[in-house]
Amino acid sequence: MTLAAPDTAALHLELHRLRLLANNVPAAVAYYAAEDFTCRVANRAYAAMFGLTESSIIGLSFAQVIGAEAAQNIQPWVDKILQERCAASYERDLVAADGSTQWIDVHLIPHIDEADALAGAFVLISDITRHRRAERALRMSEERLAKFMHASAEGIVFHKGGFITDANPPLLRLLGYTLEEMLGRSTLEFVAPQEREHVAAVIAARAEITYDSLVIRRDGQHVPVEFIVRNMAHQDQQQRMTIVRDRRDRVEAQARIHHLAHHDALTGLPNRSAFNERVEALMAQPDAPAFALLFIDLDHFKRVNDSLGHQIGDSLLQVVAKRIAAVLRSGDLVARFGGDEFVVLLTGEPPAEAVREVAHKLLGAVGRSVEVLGGSISVTPSIGVAIYPRDGHTPAEIIKHADTAMYHAKSRGRAHCCFFEPFMAEAADADLALEGRLAQAVREGEFVLHYQPQLSLREHSLVGYEALIRWQHPERGLVGPLEFLPVAEARRLMLPIGQWVLAEALRTNVQWRRAGLLQVPVAVNLSTVQLQSVGFVEAVLQSLAQAGAAGDHLEFELTERMLMDDMQGGLQAVRATLDQLKAQGVRISVDDFGTGYTSLRYLKDLPIDRLKIDRSFVQDLPGNRGSVAIAKAIIQMAASMGLGVVAEGVETEAQRAWVAAQGCDDVQGFLTARPMAEADFEAWLRVRCQTAQTRAS
Repeated sequence: MTLAAPDTAALHLELHRLRLLANNVPAAVAYYAAEDFTCRVANRAYAAMFGLTESSIIGLSFAQVIGAEAAQNIQPWVDKILQERCAASYERDLVAADGSTQWIDVHLIPHIDEADALAGAFVLISDITRHRRAERALRMSEERLAKFMHASAEGIVFHKGGFITDANPPLLRLLGYTLEEMLGRSTLEFVAPQEREHVAAVIAARAEITYDSLVIRRDGQHVPVEFIVRNMAHQDQQQRMTIVRDRRDRVEAQARIHHLAHHDALTGLPNRSAFNERVEALMAQPDAPAFALLFIDLDHFKRVNDSLGHQIGDSLLQVVAKRIAAVLRSGDLVARFGGDEFVVLLTGEPPAEAVREVAHKLLGAVGRSVEVLGGSISVTPSIGVAIYPRDGHTPAEIIKHADTAMYHAKSRGRAHCCFFEPFMAEAADADLALEGRLAQAVREGEFVLHYQPQLSLREHSLVGYEALIRWQHPERGLVGPLEFLPVAEARRLMLPIGQWVLAEALRTNVQWRRAGLLQVPVAVNLSTVQLQSVGFVEAVLQSLAQAGAAGDHLEFELTERMLMDDMQGGLQAVRATLDQLKAQGVRISVDDFGTGYTSLRYLKDLPIDRLKIDRSFVQDLPGNRGSVAIAKAIIQMAASMGLGVVAEGVETEAQRAWVAAQGCDDVQGFLTARPMAEADFEAWLRVRCQTAQTRAS
């Protein structure tokens, strides 16, 4: 019997399959014999790992394949196989043939033969470069994240399922806790109670949003913050990262901006906008309760700024604001509308008497003098009152009517309080229409001057004459000053009107002087607005220069009431203005003297030339004992002070004779001549001149 020959083809096929399998497994595989540590077989991946081929690696020793240094480094694991005959594994880096570095995971598996002897060892190598690079990248990422968390000025917290897993130092400082005290605790523990429901809903929805909230510090303080929430993988887990941004500075800045937008910077009181919002809110309430609105304006405050400077004026406004607030109840409101205007809101349906009582308290409190620069100044308030809903149904309407009532209070002599009445609105509308018509009259030159002479009682000579304004209305004809000057004064139209009067009076005075008709000054009435205006003296000097007139061609008449009011702004400022005029030769008279007794003490301090006895006393002479006593006292006082005296409004011979007997210097009135138009007055002057020439010849 003969043995069958091995199936060579089958063996080759099987070998091919084994090699194909070895070359396609995701690992490098080799076998080393124990007797000489030479490679007996290796797959393509193993050979290529060391720059060899499947055939060239056969027969090479372990050290020849991996290098002497690497062989020395892994010798402990080889010894372990030889001695313990058990598998060993290790990781190491490998410089590949192309110079790149790989990380490999090596398993040494002993081959024990049938005789229980160590025949060799299998080497299985897995390329773990990708894993190690990923781990390294993750580690670097975590290191960067840790550095970012510690370097960030804003708080950062990681939490999973709402429980804290990490937090950075800024957050710990913000909340006042250590990291150990916060780890594992619910994030909601550190959120203000009123915000927890919202925060819990955001966590449950895993929303990535930015929103405002409140956190609680260890000391119980609530801190406004902004949460910026993001989902992220951290340490192989899905977590939530929340940036906690402290909003205290922003909230404080917004509060400051809001305060500045709603409060007056000088006094700290609410401003017009805030006041209107409060009034609108009151009116919007169901069955809105009644309230009172008081509009306060300081009388002649502008002269304080003009004479003492805005710094003193600002200090005075601050004092006034405090005094007003001190009078009010906690539920009331005072606001500064701007300039010297304040508005008070009295809530709680106050009765009229209670409102009146508050107004009188305000008149007294605001009017008290204030010590400034070693002296005292004071301003009086004028107050207008409007009641809701009786006097209006909108904030604008209520404020407008209170303002109208305030102007009515000023017209009664200032330092008064007036409640709004419907007729005031009608008068205000009429004044507004008149204001517009007056402005047109200024533009179109509709004003004219009439002149009334002043005669000496001793020589019967012309000592001066007064320029009196009239309005030559195109429809109404000649309109007297009492019908339009109060409106012009209140609306500051007196500045252009007064400037025109001065220029026109000086023009005719120079004209008549050059014609030889007179050599006396013209008296011009001066308004409060003019005297208080900036650059008034300079404007007078310019008018004199333009007319070609000297200072002694002009006399200014100031009413006693006006002089008294101006003293409220400071004697020094009024005296300085009058001294400058006197230095130019301008004569100063006090008109309507005797109607304000409290001004007598100022006469010795002011450069006054003449006093004009008010016509209300002259018209009762000589029969009225009171008028006799007052007129006599004025004449005697003027004589003792070296002042001239003019009796104005003299209409009868008895009046003229009485004032002459008392030593009065001059007279003005219908008895001498009525006010005359320019042409008529010039004719009157020519007749006097001709008469004088006739007598002289």
